[in-house]
Amino acid sequence: MTEPRPRHLFLAASAFAVLMTAACGGTTIEDAQEEDNAGPTGTADPNAEIPEGLKIDFLPKQLNNPFFEIVNQGGTEAVEEVGGTATERGGTEATADSQVEYINAASQAGSDAIVIAANDPDAVCPALNEARDNGAVIVGYDSDANCTDVFVNQSSTELIGRTLVEMISEDLGGEGTFAVLSATPNATNQNAWIAAMEEVLKEEEYADLELVDTVYGNDDDLESFQEMQGLMQSHPDLDGVVSPTTVGIAAAARYVSDSEYKGDVAVTGLGTPNQMREFVHDGTVDQFALWNPHDLGYLAGYTGAALKAGQITGAEGETFTAGDLGEFTFETDREIVLGPPQVFDAENVDDFDF
Repeated sequence: MTEPRPRHLFLAASAFAVLMTAACGGTTIEDAQEEDNAGPTGTADPNAEIPEGLKIDFLPKQLNNPFFEIVNQGGTEAVEEVGGTATERGGTEATADSQVEYINAASQAGSDAIVIAANDPDAVCPALNEARDNGAVIVGYDSDANCTDVFVNQSSTELIGRTLVEMISEDLGGEGTFAVLSATPNATNQNAWIAAMEEVLKEEEYADLELVDTVYGNDDDLESFQEMQGLMQSHPDLDGVVSPTTVGIAAAARYVSDSEYKGDVAVTGLGTPNQMREFVHDGTVDQFALWNPHDLGYLAGYTGAALKAGQITGAEGETFTAGDLGEFTFETDREIVLGPPQVFDAENVDDFDF
């Protein structure tokens, strides 16, 4: 990482301040929590010391995913800063069954905190609840489960959905048809963002935009590439594609860049500058967005340590310091938000290295 990590340097420009005002609303975490998920109990002690030697396990949706590799680098850095040990666990397929196996392994190894990007909001919960019974606190990030103690949200669901609609609208000049190339059908974050997009599309400003299809590449590069190919076969007059997943947007851009659709089909969504740079410079992609994945992992790591130490319980109004990122406040129960996404285009994509 060469880009500095202080939080204020990664907030979006003034255009996003307008979007933040327009998108301020409830978050999905409160709706997602099950009644039997009591989370940490008692009163937080912000002066509590984080004990040395914490074992914190990171379970991404899958290994060998460029986005989660960067997230886990940030998480590992945070854990090492508090004197703990970070372990990355997971399989190469983005499935709930795979995650259950590694949740159990973390629990058996005496994990103090499990930090997970869930592939399914419910299927992973029996294993996570058992891990909690064994002494682990449970932190969700990127994609929440219905049984975490707290959730580290990369941005607000409403703002992400609005940003995705804004970008495809700008790319298409305000009118046309587009499809969504998502990750897994049960990914809580993907589904929440798509639902938020659908709400934004009901606004009069977007009356001439039509979402015609949603397909799933399961966060697999080849499968996402094939789904993009299938979209163009099913909708030969399609004007654009929005992929709210870093694997999907790269696969979609690669397909379009080498096809007859280059220059005619817009591709946008959520991606990292390093994977999307070539497609911006060759004209396949005009713009895309993302938060800083390193900072997401870093914040999740500090959140796990603070939760285990008793500095926080996740209650609304609690505040804690996440290392170099500074102070964060729980604006709602059990949810902390990293910040608004950053939009990248030809003018700024080379300024970032992640």
